[in-house]
Amino acid sequence: MEIVLSALLLLLLGDFVATFLYHVPEHVFGKYHSIVHHSPNRSFVRYAWLNRKPVALIFGFLSFSAYLVWVPLLWLISAKGTLLGLCLAELHVIWRHQFSDSYQTPPRVRQVCQLLCITTPERHWRHHQNANLAYGDIFTFYETPAQYWLKLLRRFKKSYAVRL
Repeated sequence: MEIVLSALLLLLLGDFVATFLYHVPEHVFGKYHSIVHHSPNRSFVRYAWLNRKPVALIFGFLSFSAYLVWVPLLWLISAKGTLLGLCLAELHVIWRHQFSDSYQTPPRVRQVCQLLCITTPERHWRHHQNANLAYGDIFTFYETPAQYWLKLLRRFKKSYAVRL
């Protein structure tokens, strides 16, 4: 039971922090996420190497660090569960970036994902096509609060820019 609890908490908390403290703010204030991750290549390492901008690697690491920050706490519950959660998070990153035109999530898998509020590659592709949609890398229930957060941050940025 501790293994499942630790893995689930890592996924929930990691996705929350990644969405609200990295992903949404990066779309408003940052540049590397949009330039790199929303490009056809999506590789921070490739971008840093080809453009001689190693600082881009920091922003690639920040998205994953949202999960790593929970490791010390969740390790106390279950080391195996924490490692399982990290593996599942990485596997989900790989899976949700299946952007070939022919890829379709199998119907049964899509039904399970819909039931568990898990982002499918098709849903994540909507975010890559329109950066204003489909937030929540792993869980779809972060979408609505992320939209409010996006609007609030954009208003803050706009009001702050006016004052300068």
